[in-house]
Amino acid sequence: MYLRLARQLARERTVFVYDPPGHGDSEGRRDFPVCIEHLTDHLAAWLREAGLEGTPVFGHSLGGEVMFDLAARYPHCAPALIACAPTGIPENPSVRLQLLRLLRDLPRERLGLLIPGLRAYRRCGARRMLLLARDQEAHMTGPLLPRVQVPTLLIDGQSDPVIQTWTVDCICADIPEAIVCQIPRAPHGLTDTHPRAVAQLTLEFLRGEGL
Repeated sequence: MYLRLARQLARERTVFVYDPPGHGDSEGRRDFPVCIEHLTDHLAAWLREAGLEGTPVFGHSLGGEVMFDLAARYPHCAPALIACAPTGIPENPSVRLQLLRLLRDLPRERLGLLIPGLRAYRRCGARRMLLLARDQEAHMTGPLLPRVQVPTLLIDGQSDPVIQTWTVDCICADIPEAIVCQIPRAPHGLTDTHPRAVAQLTLEFLRGEGL
């Protein structure tokens, strides 16, 4: 999901592409991670151990929701967030609805993503995916978004059936320093289908914040 975007960003920035435990090539345990807070806690620890605290962070889909949790619970970790097609608040759809939306999105994605995407889902495993999806229904039910006190860019794909535009607008309204940018005809996997546009918006945002 991130490789094509990382190549674009790397023309101007040093980019670290992070695999959470149980995702990509990073080994997890049966009991970890099984909820969003596990993902956030590990990311915060990884940033500290890697000497990357104070570095802007980028998250796509569920990763965007993790970014919000990170900024609220570990406010020293990141000076800015970029959340691309973020899941979660204020809408926490059922697992069944999430699956239906993903199926609607599949024909809109780049064919070259299909095989590596399926391989990544297989590595993650159905059990972990189900537990994380269920946790979204309960995650961040309190006033968490107003606790995100760093500049935040929300990137919305206008052809995304998974994340509704009104959801992104509501997130923007709840984060004090958030702005929304839209990419026309972009599906949910816009980091892969529109890497240049996402990279351009991200770099312009960071330059505007002096980062």
